[in-house]
Amino acid sequence: MIIVKLGGSLSHSESLIKCLNSLEQNYAPNAIVIVPGGGAFADQVRLAQQRWQFDDNTAHSMAILAMQQMALLIKGLKRYFTIARSVTDIKKQLSRQKIVIWSPDIVELDQAGIAASWDITSDSLAAWLAGVLSAKELILVKSASIDKNLSLQKLAEQNIIDQGFCDIVRQATFKINIINQQDC
Repeated sequence: MIIVKLGGSLSHSESLIKCLNSLEQNYAPNAIVIVPGGGAFADQVRLAQQRWQFDDNTAHSMAILAMQQMALLIKGLKRYFTIARSVTDIKKQLSRQKIVIWSPDIVELDQAGIAASWDITSDSLAAWLAGVLSAKELILVKSASIDKNLSLQKLAEQNIIDQGFCDIVRQATFKINIINQQDC
């Protein structure tokens, strides 16, 4: 199984549909789960938190809703893909050889002990999901240029991946690929 996290910034260009088409053509009927970033919806949460100074737990819940909105956007573009909200639902949909879009359930994430912090974004959530599902590979698709020579720590320092990612993948058994949207 492959987990593909599509950065939310892809929604600002034609790269989103290009990546979705590529996933559909190159990976189906293999088991694939798409993890959407929050995109412009998450950007609005950041702005609202700056303006209103509400706590990180509230912002975290709102950011998960942003990911859910992106999942709906992807589903609207690819009607044959399916949305799954829980790990159990993902496994069920994968057994039907569907391309799955993860629309994370906040309760499941809270029960898993996922920190409510901007250090944990959809990058880290995709890594967590890859671990829980025993994926063979995690692909992060970014709009930023990716220097293949940089370590994960350096990518985190440059804010290409989130600050919590390195901790979550420290003992990962899956392969990690971080690519630019043009390589999708």
